[in-house]
Amino acid sequence: MTTSDAARHFRAKLAFETDPSDVASALADGSEDFVFVDTRDEHAWIQGHARGAVHIPKPDMPVRIPEYPADTQFVVYCWGPGCNGATRAGLIISELGYAVKEMIGGFEYWAREGMPVDAIAVDTQGASAAVDATRAPDPLTASIGAHGVIACDC
Repeated sequence: MTTSDAARHFRAKLAFETDPSDVASALADGSEDFVFVDTRDEHAWIQGHARGAVHIPKPDMPVRIPEYPADTQFVVYCWGPGCNGATRAGLIISELGYAVKEMIGGFEYWAREGMPVDAIAVDTQGASAAVDATRAPDPLTASIGAHGVIACDC
């Protein structure tokens, strides 16, 4: 294996993967145009999901993804690094002819890094509303700089 083989490998990997920090930055500053998709089931979505995401479980993708224009780009996530649900979702979406990236670390690292999380609360009348469920950053996964901001400079 040569260094050029390694460079090709890492370039290709970056073409199809992103991470929570990069997604949060792109959502915050609007620097990239993509649909951010939570691929998990309804119970998981209600429990908590990345703010800014839409909920499209994998079984619904063959019908719902084609509702988007052909040039739509997607970023998908599932539970976390021990789950291949986002990889499966990426395969479904790419086979439908759309550009897609997988957010490595999934919802687990989104939440652990202190990114904005919403949950769905249901009141006694059955009405539902999004509530802030954001957690403090986990110091094992997010290096916190002097101003309380993640400072890993990835």
